[in-house]
Amino acid sequence: MAAAKQAPGRGLPPVHLWNPAHCGEIDIVIRKDGVWFHEGTPIGREALVRLFSTVLRKDPDGIHLVTPVEKMKITVEDAPFIATRVDRVGDALTFLTNVGDEVEAGPENYIRVEMGKDGEPRPYVHVRRGLEALIARPVFYELVEMAQERETPDGPTLGVASNGAWYPVGPPHAHQV
Repeated sequence: MAAAKQAPGRGLPPVHLWNPAHCGEIDIVIRKDGVWFHEGTPIGREALVRLFSTVLRKDPDGIHLVTPVEKMKITVEDAPFIATRVDRVGDALTFLTNVGDEVEAGPENYIRVEMGKDGEPRPYVHVRRGLEALIARPVFYELVEMAQERETPDGPTLGVASNGAWYPVGPPHAHQV
């Protein structure tokens, strides 16, 4: 499980069970490139970023750092995580994020691709409880290499299978390199 890889012997904190009072906003920004900033300065300690990543929660009003006694809203420019690696393990696609989460795509952890304003695909994988990872471009290229064409109601579509689910990654001609 991802939590075991992150903190040996311990799982992720049960942030979904905590209901602290909203304490406002904190000047933490997760840029779209995955770099975390506090008060305009990059957070250079990887262990601190990993710790903060374990207490992220997505609520209807945004993404928060949550502890049993505090809830502070942060700014996330795109997705809070970046998928930096993908491996095919049997019938599953396993992703690794920039903060050490390991997630298997499947019915619980979907893959989705939306088109950006620039016309480029923006692929994501669900990590946990509504939090997603943007799939890095080189990783997305690997997915496209693994993709197979299927006929769908929208016509021929490239997609990848994982844990019994199939995820479209785009039309067959759109991602040719």
